Formats: sequence, structure tokens, C-alpha cells
Amino acid sequence: MELPVAFVGRVARDLGPEEGAALCAALDSVPPVSIRLNPAKCGDAVVLSQRLGAVGQVPWCADGWYLGARPQFTFDPAFHAGAYYVQEAASQFVGLLAGDLAGRRVLDLCAAPGGKTTLYASLAGPEGLVVANEIDRRRASVLADNVRKWGTGNVAVTACEPKALGELENWFDVVAVDAPCSGEGMFRKDPASRGEWSESSVRVCAARQDAILREAWRALKPGGRLIYSTCTFNRDEDEGSLERMLAWAGDEAAEAPVPEVGSEWGIVCGRVGAFRTYRFFPHRACGEGFFAAVACKDPELDARMRSPKARRTLFGQADKSAVAELGRWVQEPAAMRFAAIGDTFYGWPAAQADAVRTLSEVLPVICSGVAMGQLFKGRLKPDPALAFFAGLDRSAVPAAEFDPERAVDYLRKAEVRPDALAEGMNLICCEGRALGFAKRIGGRVNNLYPASLRILKSER
Repeated sequence: MELPVAFVGRVARDLGPEEGAALCAALDSVPPVSIRLNPAKCGDAVVLSQRLGAVGQVPWCADGWYLGARPQFTFDPAFHAGAYYVQEAASQFVGLLAGDLAGRRVLDLCAAPGGKTTLYASLAGPEGLVVANEIDRRRASVLADNVRKWGTGNVAVTACEPKALGELENWFDVVAVDAPCSGEGMFRKDPASRGEWSESSVRVCAARQDAILREAWRALKPGGRLIYSTCTFNRDEDEGSLERMLAWAGDEAAEAPVPEVGSEWGIVCGRVGAFRTYRFFPHRACGEGFFAAVACKDPELDARMRSPKARRTLFGQADKSAVAELGRWVQEPAAMRFAAIGDTFYGWPAAQADAVRTLSEVLPVICSGVAMGQLFKGRLKPDPALAFFAGLDRSAVPAAEFDPERAVDYLRKAEVRPDALAEGMNLICCEGRALGFAKRIGGRVNNLYPASLRILKSER
């Protein structure tokens, strides 16, 4: 499909005829393929990146790699184990703008499908918390699946209007708005987006972004960082959104310290008031079209942290015997807190467990922490999500190592042969990475891989 005529004309006016033509030519070229490794699940990152065909590192992300060609990720057990995320290189840049996230609270306000969420989760570590919001319930479900597979256990997924999160006033150290936009930066990667684009959609998106930024600013604590990004080129949704925000935020916005950007990266750097801005053009930088900006909320502001009153009580107490059984399944039980929601037990890193409880009492939380499973006669029947948890204690259950072909059969929810499995519950692994559980009862095996995640594609 051809590029929209109005788009071609606008970039020629904004960038000049020569630069505009170079951008349009790049949008008709083959897009680069990139991934980001999960540091919690890649003991030897070089081995995995080489197996996937890495040809170079993403310069602004230590865990990012360019691939020479696009593998069939669907049939790679490491992909299903959460060992890496297929993430566009330019969008990995937000990790550089976030600063030191260790132990921080991060709000990812427009989070699906989860690329940036999982990046923030790795950077925040077990002492931090990432609240990932997606207003669309279907997309929120996809986000939750990706968060579970990533396995850090420090993410809460919510599905609500931005206004509900804005009511958590001055709550977050970092608020990231990857704003819904007209998607011009996706014209190369997703040709169908060309037919969906219109000048009116640009105006609609800009108005929506303005409303989201107001709530994001309310949720950000003084001294915290606001990261704004889009995958579009036009000024109305990029610098224009920042200018409109600064018109009401005024002196509350302050400049954020950021690392220097290498000139060889091809990123176009700029400023809008207190915001430092970064433009990725595919004819200049190795990535898709992307815009990012960062600023701080004035640390001298006198603002109190506030949250709405609890609307419900969800968490049931885990007694001493339950805690002992649940703790047997994790590497650092003393660093976890456990509770029941309905008939399922969950675990959360202790540092942010109270914050998750507060969130769960006031917002629609789709998932949070680690779903541990259900207790029957004092023994845990593990939830499938527990297999993905990077903090799982492998000694809690026998592990069965499958070769890649047999692992793919498992991921299809095909019948599992009982050989190599111990009687009872087993953890199914491939290349040492956990994929899920299976239970052997004599000569029969129950494949416990979630039906919602199974491989449906029939041929490689």
C-alpha cells in the first residue's frame, strides 16, 4: 500500500524535500528485527543472542540486540519461557531516559502489549514496582500474559481510565506515557497502518494525549520523571503535546538529568521547555519511527501523596502453615509476602506488597505479583504462572529437561510421554528454562500448560 499522499506532503514541508524523500524511501524498506534479553533468564546472553542470529547490540540498551533475519519466534521455547522479548529497537530507548529505577515505583500508563513494561520491570528490580495500565480489556489480557512470562514478579496490571490512576496523587517516581497515536512510525513495520491513517486521526490522538498527560502529571511525585513517547512523526502529537502541557504545568516542570546521546546513533535531539526530546527517523537511526521526551516534576513542590479510600477487601491472610508451604517454592521466602485472593494464593516482593494491596483495593487489578496456586491438604498445586517466576526454587519439584522439538510439542498441549518424568508434579524445562508444569500419574501425564498460551500454528 502506498504512503498516504497527505503524509508525504507534510513530511516534505516539515523536513524539506530531500530529507522528506529519504524518510519516505526508508518507510518502503525492510525493517530491522530486534529483541531485548531478560537478564533474569539469560545466564549466558551471548549464547542465546548468537543462536538467534544477532548481528549487533542496540547501542542505547545493554540487553538489546539486532538480528540478521526474523526467526520463527513461535517455535522457540526460549521465547515462550520469557528469555527475551521481541521489541523494536527505538522503543528500548525509554530505559535510558528512566534513570535509576532500582526500588522505584513506575507507572506505565499505556502499557500493552508489554515491551516497555517488561523493560521497566527488569530495571526496577525486586525492590521496585511497575504498575502497567491498559484500558482495553482484551489488550490488558495480552499484557498480563507477557508480564507473567517475563517472570520478575514486581508488576501489577490494571485496566482502567487514566483518571483513576491520576487519583493516586504524587504516588510514582516515574510515569511513562507511551501515548496512543496515529502510528506514522509503524508505516514500515505494519503496512496496514497506512490505510488507517488520516489527518483527522492525528487531531483526535493529540486531544487524547493532552488528557492522559494531565492524569500522568497528577500521579507523579515531586522530583519524579515523566517520560512521554509516541510512534509517530508529526509535530502536533509530539512537540505540540509537550507545549500544550507546559502551558498549564508551567514552572512545575523541570529539566531531568539524562545521559549523553552518541552522535553516531542517528537520533535527532532537541528541547521543548524543560523537556529533552529525541526523534528517531528510520533513514537516520536503526529502528522504527519514534519520539521520546523526558522532564521532571519540580522537587520543591509541596505535594502530599494521596490515594482513594479502599473500596473492597480482597486479600485473605495466609496462615503459618500456608506460608511455610508457599515459601518452599521460592528462592528467598523471607523477601516475599503471601496472601490469598479467592482460593488462589499469591506472592509479592515484600518491599512493595503494601503498595500492591492499596492498588488492589481501589483499582481493577488484572494480575499482580506471582500467582502461586491453590493449597490442597497443605500441599501447593502450582499455578502455571509460577513456572515463569525467575525466583522459583527448582528444588521444590522434579525438573524434566526436554529437547526443543519435544518442548514445542509440550507448548502445543500435545500428549506428553511419561518417560523422563517423575511420579507427581514436574517442571518442564528446555535449555534450563522453565516452561510450565506436567503431572505424571502412573503411565499417564496431564499437560498443564495453559490453553490460552499454547502454540496454534501448525507448521514451522
